[in-house]
Amino acid sequence: MFSIFKKNPIKKLNKDYEAKLEQAMQAQRKGDIKSYAMITEEAEKIAAQIQALEKP
Repeated sequence: MFSIFKKNPIKKLNKDYEAKLEQAMQAQRKGDIKSYAMITEEAEKIAAQIQALEKP
């Protein structure tokens, strides 16, 4: 009955994932490859969480 009030965790994770990709792109443009790699790794972890939630 109250499922309409529950937030969708996948939607939040997708938003976080897109933000991380944007941060990674900005770091790469600045020439900071180390930060780019670290941020990309964080984005990959978020993508794995999204896949785990979508699978069942």
